[in-house]
Amino acid sequence: MKIFAITILIFMTQDYETQPYNLIKTYDNFELRYYPSVAMVKTEGSPGSKQNFIKLFQYISGSNESGLKIAMTTPVHMEKTEGKDKMAFFLPSSLKSPPSPKNNNVEIVRSKEAYFAAIQYGGYSNIDKVKFYTDLLKRSLAQEGIKLNGSPI
Repeated sequence: MKIFAITILIFMTQDYETQPYNLIKTYDNFELRYYPSVAMVKTEGSPGSKQNFIKLFQYISGSNESGLKIAMTTPVHMEKTEGKDKMAFFLPSSLKSPPSPKNNNVEIVRSKEAYFAAIQYGGYSNIDKVKFYTDLLKRSLAQEGIKLNGSPI
């Protein structure tokens, strides 16, 4: 099986809806998961900027064509590519028809279904934690002979 990407999951103690997945296999410190396609709201911006979170938070806080307030979900998807930081929130399963964003830099998309290797850790994240757990997950995948295809998200 080829793993399409890896994901680092950070869970806080609040009770948020979590993106659905099917557990494929559990290892000592990570899991293989299958994530089906879901609706997401996403944006991108300059590296290191907090603007991505602000734009998405405004969308779920009612800055959308319907003025609808939308529940926060986990995980928050973050990715660094070609000088841009990308961020996305998956939209709650109860939201059958997501309202259009008012901000032109925010869009509604459908994620692609994919297999992920996931490692979890608690608390607030920072650059050092992300690097530590990304490296740990990559080493663990290599030890299990699992090929990685894609960048960490």
